Amino acid sequence: MKRLIINDLIKWKNRKDRKPLILKGVRQCGKTYILKLFGKENYKDVAYFNFEGNPALAKHFEQDLDPKRIIIELGVLNGKKINPQSTLIIFDEIQFSNAAITSLKYFYEQIPEYHIVCAGSLLGITLSRPLSFPVGKVDFLNLRPMCFYEFVLANGEEMLLEYIEKIDAKVQIPQMFADKFSTLFKTYLVTGGMPEVVASWVENKDVSEVERIQDVILNSYELDFAKHAPKTEFPKLSLIWKSIPDQLAKENGKFIYGHVKPGARAKDLEDALQWLVSAGMVYKVHKIEKPAIPLSAYSSPTFFKVYLADVGLLRRMSKLPASSIFEETHLYTEFKGAMTENYVLNELVNLHGDMPYYWKSGNTAEVDFIAQFEEKIVPIEVKASINVKSRSLGVYRDKYKPKVSVRASLLNLKVDEELLNVPLYMFWNVEKLI
Repeated sequence: MKRLIINDLIKWKNRKDRKPLILKGVRQCGKTYILKLFGKENYKDVAYFNFEGNPALAKHFEQDLDPKRIIIELGVLNGKKINPQSTLIIFDEIQFSNAAITSLKYFYEQIPEYHIVCAGSLLGITLSRPLSFPVGKVDFLNLRPMCFYEFVLANGEEMLLEYIEKIDAKVQIPQMFADKFSTLFKTYLVTGGMPEVVASWVENKDVSEVERIQDVILNSYELDFAKHAPKTEFPKLSLIWKSIPDQLAKENGKFIYGHVKPGARAKDLEDALQWLVSAGMVYKVHKIEKPAIPLSAYSSPTFFKVYLADVGLLRRMSKLPASSIFEETHLYTEFKGAMTENYVLNELVNLHGDMPYYWKSGNTAEVDFIAQFEEKIVPIEVKASINVKSRSLGVYRDKYKPKVSVRASLLNLKVDEELLNVPLYMFWNVEKLI
């Protein structure tokens, strides 16, 4: 399946100031697959080393951190000489060797001609304690679950995407195409963007198999908590993780520590929550008081919402039947707003990696997201269907007079004065439309 990050990996390969690369991302988002594919398509050879369950490999880094010695010994393990420039070296699950993480500094300083990429569970890297993390000596890229654009590509609709990509903001999408995209969008809410889940859906179209794989992924996350977190922190990580669907389902969506565990306060749980954020498993969206640059200067550290990195896993954790999304039954009514918000947030983060904010004026009005596109601060209201009645965005527009406002819904593409209605299924193109 095509992943857009391949273009960034090629740019990394061609940079003169290239450093060892750490590909960050949550477990099961396709890091190993994409690095192997990148190596196969862009190098003469790939030398792959997996540190998980392989203490013998880690010992080659524990003797000392001499990169020239390590390269020779890795070549012996590989059964083939590792050549600079033409061999891609992959260190998988690198969080299982603190010495290997530290060694990246010496690879960069002493033998930068070798091309080294690393992958690992972000939670493991966050909670591991390297001898000395190679700050400033490594490059980073983020791989997230597949965005909706990549999901549509995986479903063989490249021509449809090319057509939509060229549409002007003032031109409506033909109904036949809109219906097709709407179905794909609803399917994406069911599957989410975990590559193994998407691959299963594309091949089998079997929701029960999709949910089986999602359950396996969710269980692997719980195992990661137990494997990497201190014993005292594991219960906190697990409780926060399991509370997120309930927190999002509440009317205002604000994260409340007391809903994780009765009587819990911020000081009891904030470190555990930050670990989940650092691991890329959850996203924190802070409230701002007013939309001004820099947005961070006007944000509140204590008022925030928490979302999941994958909307399909959110649906599965919520025990929401897939049929409810397509049938629009009452079972879906309560939760569809939160799921759609989570989807839009994931798409926004995929655009630049930047986290948006949300705006609230007392108890009278709330705008789901405030995002910055170059010099524009854009309010974004999210609606899960074609019913778009809401006064909150109107309150914001009257107060701040933004040059452009966005409403994401299932309505067709439309511009009404400075209000741009972007269909949820083409939100990946929102920056161009703005």
